[in-house]
Amino acid sequence: MKLNTARRTLALCSAAALVLGLSACATPAPTPVSLAETVARTPQLSTFSQLIEQAGLKAELNAAGPLTVFAPSNEAFKAVPAKTMEALNQNPAQLKAVLSYHLVAGKLAAADIKNANVATLNGATAATARAGSFVTIEEALVQDGELSASNGVVHVIDRVLTPPKK
Repeated sequence: MKLNTARRTLALCSAAALVLGLSACATPAPTPVSLAETVARTPQLSTFSQLIEQAGLKAELNAAGPLTVFAPSNEAFKAVPAKTMEALNQNPAQLKAVLSYHLVAGKLAAADIKNANVATLNGATAATARAGSFVTIEEALVQDGELSASNGVVHVIDRVLTPPKK
């Protein structure tokens, strides 16, 4: 009788340990966040995130969308001449025009990008291309794509795009 009780106790303890162990391993799926939050949470996009806020474009990145964001990395912004960055910082309208040239209506996954022109939110078009796994927009190469958000997708690019003169 004592042996059966000991086995039951051991079995119950083992089952409880298994349940506790499995529940500790199970992590809930991350809740999708907006494009603005996705950009803000991505360390290599801290400059872009700051400029989006400064230009007043954060609302667009929090809207229902969907949008595709071709976000220049911090390294891309370091390549822009200091004089140009200073001029953009002093001219909010121009900063907004440049940054909105990096935003495209609709959700374009890397697999969806073709050799075509896409309309940007600043009213101009930008040329996209794909060759195998390489994706470009204008002269910029997508370095890291498919950062999914609740309202679109972010592709990290290696250059700051300059919209055509109107």
